[in-house]
Amino acid sequence: MQILKKPNFTFMKFKYFALAVSGLIILAGILNMTIGSGLNYGIDFAGGTLIRIKFQHPIPIADIRATLAEAGLGASRIQEVGGSGTEYMIRTALVEESAEAGQDLEAHEIMGQQIVEALRTEEEKAAISQGRADLNSIDARGLAALLEQEFPDEAQQAAQAISAFRVRTGIIQTYEQLVQETNISQEMADALRNKTFLSHLAVLSRESVGPQVGFDLRRKVTQATVWALLGMLIYIGIRFKFAYGIAAILTLTHDVLITLGIFSMTGREINLPVIAAILTIVGYSLNDTIVIFDRVRDNLKILRKLDFESLLNTSINQTLSRTIITSGTTFMTVFALFLFGGKVINDFAFTMMVGVIIGTYSSIYQSCSILYFWKKIFKPKKGMGK
Repeated sequence: MQILKKPNFTFMKFKYFALAVSGLIILAGILNMTIGSGLNYGIDFAGGTLIRIKFQHPIPIADIRATLAEAGLGASRIQEVGGSGTEYMIRTALVEESAEAGQDLEAHEIMGQQIVEALRTEEEKAAISQGRADLNSIDARGLAALLEQEFPDEAQQAAQAISAFRVRTGIIQTYEQLVQETNISQEMADALRNKTFLSHLAVLSRESVGPQVGFDLRRKVTQATVWALLGMLIYIGIRFKFAYGIAAILTLTHDVLITLGIFSMTGREINLPVIAAILTIVGYSLNDTIVIFDRVRDNLKILRKLDFESLLNTSINQTLSRTIITSGTTFMTVFALFLFGGKVINDFAFTMMVGVIIGTYSSIYQSCSILYFWKKIFKPKKGMGK
């Protein structure tokens, strides 16, 4: 499919301008990452606690933020899930001074509990001080122990049924709901009413990552990226020639640095989905670059009378329709995810959007420009194709 019929754009005319723009963006990003605000690492890399909480009734996110700020947890990041106003993900990082050596993970877990306690109402705190258990947080074993005194034969089965129901619904609203949905007796429900209370929130999940784990994960991600780039260099060097491999790797490094720089300047969080997106755009950009390089190699045999800059322009124009179709459809997909996919995958979609734009731009202006300057500097006698 040809969108443009016989395009004849002189892309290489702007090679110096493109290199200057890219250099400025990369320099600004590196300065911001090193002496500026730096990269905003998520819990996966920096360590911290992630808690997913469900409330009985919708609560404005501003109220949650204000409550946590009063408890000294104002730096926590709050994300609404589902759009109902009842479910939130709360991320918090540990203040370094508060963690003792060798007890980082334990300190994170304590901070997670502090978040839950800060969100409890005064009535719920009073009930806990009176020795009553929260039915929306007690585990099956604790619940069975609570029921065994009065219902020794039914305690285990009832505890499992109540826990399973809580997992399905997220939060128990009323004791009458238990009687209807779990088939426990009214007598048992009354006993639970005396020994427990129903808080207005339930913790759906809780994850804690220590700083040392985050450091190891950052190191492994860096190693994986470096090995991937080296593998690509070897592959392209074998399939084409060494110069093509160098041009491709420098182009991919360009894409990664610009993406990280944009994340640094926008303050977006670097987490595992974002790393997955970065590796995806590396592969995407490489694919686009190889398509152009393949056409360059063929044209070196066919269009021998053209100077190398004109040959590069011709090769880019010949693959331009394919580039527009591929990049355009990919961009529309990730743009839809960015707008309507929700906050959970927003950073992933944003990375992919940036990657598609940068990858398409770099395949034309960086990879081909680097190839041009390589040929100009080293002046191979027999051309650069196989």
